[in-house]
Amino acid sequence: MADLAAVAEALIKGDRNTVCSLVQQALDEGVGADQILNEGLVAGMDVVGRKFKANEFYVPEVLIAARAMNAGMELLAPGLAQSGVKSAGIIVLGTVKGDLHDIGKNLVGMMLKGGGFKVIDAGIDVPAERFVELARQNNADIIGLSALLTTTMTQMGAVIEAAREAGLSARIMVGGAPITQEYAEEIGADGYAADAASAVDLARSLIA
Repeated sequence: MADLAAVAEALIKGDRNTVCSLVQQALDEGVGADQILNEGLVAGMDVVGRKFKANEFYVPEVLIAARAMNAGMELLAPGLAQSGVKSAGIIVLGTVKGDLHDIGKNLVGMMLKGGGFKVIDAGIDVPAERFVELARQNNADIIGLSALLTTTMTQMGAVIEAAREAGLSARIMVGGAPITQEYAEEIGADGYAADAASAVDLARSLIA
């Protein structure tokens, strides 16, 4: 019998090979791709997120777990597409114009994927118009903005303004080293996440 708790356990340990063999075994036994995703991979990444928040895990452990999750996701992709499984939501994620930092953004992207979201990675140094264009093209539920420099954080306000002017209904969440809850409120963002694990919780609450 497929052991989806063992998939989650292997993912938490970052054991990519075990994740792949257990996912394949579950598929061979006829377990639905959506069930493996939710009870195995997403359940495991939720634990990784909680440990990261509690400072029990650090960035390297999260990256190793995310790599294991991505490997499992590759095996599930055909089955998920076939069964038409809906993602938890669609998020356009990027680092704002003038800012070339991407480690934080990539980490948030991995955690969101682990949480069942479809992530459209806009990359770095992204102008406001590009965020709007990608959100419209992909019918995004959320636009996620990252900034690591105090000089580029003002660009977040420009994206929010452009999104509102374009009539987008996507909610906007912000994060990054210089960003605070107060600043997020000041520029009219819908939410602020202090770290990658909080970003998943925030995204879920914004969509709910």
